[in-house]
Amino acid sequence: MTKRKRRSSATAERWAGPTLTELGLDDRQQRVFVWSVTAAGVLVIALVLTLVVNALGGGGPAVPTGASADIAGQGLPSSFQSWPSLKEFAPIADRKADSAPLSVQEVFGARTLSAGKVTLRRLTSRPDQACGGAVWGADLVDALAEAGCTQAVRGLYATADGVYMAQYTLFNLSSVAAAESLATSLATLYRGSWVQPLESPRAKFGAYSEASAQVMGHYLGVAWIGRTDGAEPGETDDFVMLGLAVREAERAVFRRVVAVAGVPSDPAQPPGPADTAQPAEDPPSDPGASPASSANTAPSANTAAPSPSVPAAR
Repeated sequence: MTKRKRRSSATAERWAGPTLTELGLDDRQQRVFVWSVTAAGVLVIALVLTLVVNALGGGGPAVPTGASADIAGQGLPSSFQSWPSLKEFAPIADRKADSAPLSVQEVFGARTLSAGKVTLRRLTSRPDQACGGAVWGADLVDALAEAGCTQAVRGLYATADGVYMAQYTLFNLSSVAAAESLATSLATLYRGSWVQPLESPRAKFGAYSEASAQVMGHYLGVAWIGRTDGAEPGETDDFVMLGLAVREAERAVFRRVVAVAGVPSDPAQPPGPADTAQPAEDPPSDPGASPASSANTAPSANTAAPSPSVPAAR
C-alpha cells in the first residue's frame, strides 16, 4: 500500500506541474486529470493482455501437436453436406454383425478410382487404430469417442495431371445411430475440427475444398475433394464426378453387406456395362497395413448406393 501511494504521488507531481497550471487547472482538477490518465492506462494494458492471451490461448481452430505448420491453412473444407444410411445397409447397422476390422488393402486396394471422365490415382493411404490420430480438433476427437470409433482408414488420390485431388476416410463406428449422430455433428464441427490430410508432395488441399459424408450402416465415409491449386471450381471443373470417383472406395462396404446378408435375389438395378468391378491391384505399401479381411473374398455387389443429389456411383 505504501509503495502504491508513493507511485501515485510521484505521478501526480509529474503531471501537476507548470503545464497543467498554465492550462488553468487548480490542484483538485489536476488530481482528477492524473487519476483519469492512470485509469485509462490500466484499461489499455488490460485490453492488450486480453488480446495476447486470446492469440496464444486459441481463438481459432486447435491444431494437433506435431502437425505441420501449414495444416490449419489446408485443414478445413469450404462446405460440407451429409446423407443418412440407406436401407441397403441394414444388415450392417451394428458392428456386432460385422466385427472384422477394416484394412487398407480392403478399402484402397485398387490403384485407380474412376467415374465418368475423372480417373484418380492412389498416392498414399494409412490405417489408424486410434481414431483421434486421423483427425484434428478436440471436439471431433470427443465426437469420435462417443460414436465408439475403433479405427479409421484414409486414402489420398490425385488425377494424373495433378490438377485435382481427393481424400477418402472411412470410420468404423459402433452403430448406424452413432454414425448418423456423428454426421450431424460434422455439419458444425467441420468449421473448427476436421480430418487430417495425408501428406504427399504431389497433392495438398488449398484455400477451397468441398466435403461430404455418407452413412453406410455403422460406417461413416467422408469424401474430401478440391483442386490442388486451391481455386474454386469453374465451369470446366466437374466436382460431381470427382466426388463420385473417390467414393468408389465404398465398394468395400458393399462387399461387407454381401458377406453378412448374401447376394440380393432381386437387385435394385439391372447390371450394366458400368457395373463391372475394378480389377484388383497391388496393395498399398503402408507400414502396418494388415491383410485383407475375409469380407474381401465375398462377391462384389453390383450396385452402389445412389447419392441423394447425384446419379448412382458404380
